[in-house]
Amino acid sequence: MAGDAFRQVMRHAGEVAGQPLSVNFGGEDPIYPSCIRAADGAAGALGAVSAMAQEIGVDRGLPRQSVTVSTRAAAASLLSFMHMRVDGNMVLPPSMANPTIGIYRAGCGRHIHLHGGFPHLRDGILRLLDCENDETSVADAVSKWDAVALEDALAYMNLCGAVVRTRAEWADHQQGQHLAAAPLVELVRIGDAAAQELPPSTQRPLEKLRVLDMTRVLAGPTCGRTLASHGADVLRLGAAHLPTIEPFVMDTGHGKRFATLDFGIKEDAETLKDLAGKANIFVQGYRPGSLERHGLGPAHLAELRPGIIYVSVNCYGHDGPMSSRAGWEQLAQSASGMARLHSDETVAPGEDPTLFPAAATDYTTGYLAAFGTLAALRRQQREGGSWHVRVSLSRTAMWMMDLGAVDHRKAVPVADEELGDLMDARDTPFGNMQFLRPADMLSHTPPFWELPPSPMGSSNPTWR
Repeated sequence: MAGDAFRQVMRHAGEVAGQPLSVNFGGEDPIYPSCIRAADGAAGALGAVSAMAQEIGVDRGLPRQSVTVSTRAAAASLLSFMHMRVDGNMVLPPSMANPTIGIYRAGCGRHIHLHGGFPHLRDGILRLLDCENDETSVADAVSKWDAVALEDALAYMNLCGAVVRTRAEWADHQQGQHLAAAPLVELVRIGDAAAQELPPSTQRPLEKLRVLDMTRVLAGPTCGRTLASHGADVLRLGAAHLPTIEPFVMDTGHGKRFATLDFGIKEDAETLKDLAGKANIFVQGYRPGSLERHGLGPAHLAELRPGIIYVSVNCYGHDGPMSSRAGWEQLAQSASGMARLHSDETVAPGEDPTLFPAAATDYTTGYLAAFGTLAALRRQQREGGSWHVRVSLSRTAMWMMDLGAVDHRKAVPVADEELGDLMDARDTPFGNMQFLRPADMLSHTPPFWELPPSPMGSSNPTWR
């Protein structure tokens, strides 16, 4: 149940979890037709975010609050972008019709999930496979490869793909072993700094906390969106030369301003470091090692801005042989055994694998990152130091599977009329948008997004 997931997440806060808190959860799995407790996991993670937010609010002078989370709303949030409407229309990402995104059978009989989610990844996969951009050509090309050899070749070319493994195969894999020994939410002290008391707050738990959001697609941006729902000042930074997926920008842009900088340009790099030096929280989802080369790694920012909370989100974990590989939600499901488990329990053992029918690890990892951020912030207030929060899509998938199985035949999906009750609407630069409200609730300061989502480059790279 969601309460069990909540308690498991809260253990990672340790002594700064605050006084014992009961969170009221409405609904439980199965909601999606799967054996995997994805809704309970998402609800538990969101409950932990709200629990920590209200503790920070108490630290800043706000009254103690009760916490409620709708597990069914948390389930809907795992398909947040699919439920969004702009001027009454669905806005689907182009990747949903991309033949280089999908599960294919290799010549060895095993399956591999390819992910060409950006144009350069798509084109690189087609060059490596020497095939046309259609499903039949891609399938024929993959059938000539051994699955593990293709996975390694994709990684060598800085492309994205993962062998579809069982849980047992992942447990035997060196990367799976690294993750099994790692916390779900890892808090690492990375430097010395004086404890920094937050100023009093009169309205919202996270008001006037500055979050520099350098993330892309779903998991990382969900962290910033979640912090914004409790009042944080979130400035997202993109680069004009890097591709984005506009429906995901819309979906995860609530509560943020969105500016552009190119840290390959000296002047922009100086601006970026100035912004980071004035931030409380820095969230990044770049390929491991990328920001270190630009002087923006955890150690760099701990020196630049002592007391900072540095948050890293990646696919496969932060140590081990696969940690430097870029990845996506679908690849975490495939590599970790989640897709295989879902398929064997929901479809039939031995059938071609299929994914859990929502971006479960993406959104939930974002919620876990937000929780870790607030737990680290409370530790900073009490112990001092600069802190590094580390989460990964694959570790989240492993945790979801460890929550225990449910009978998919008893699933009660969120109905359209129920979904309508979970939606809100507002005018945005993209048009009139209908979107899901936050699934968590605080009794005195209910979460909401002050700002509508906005296009990349629509804001100046400055703090308010």
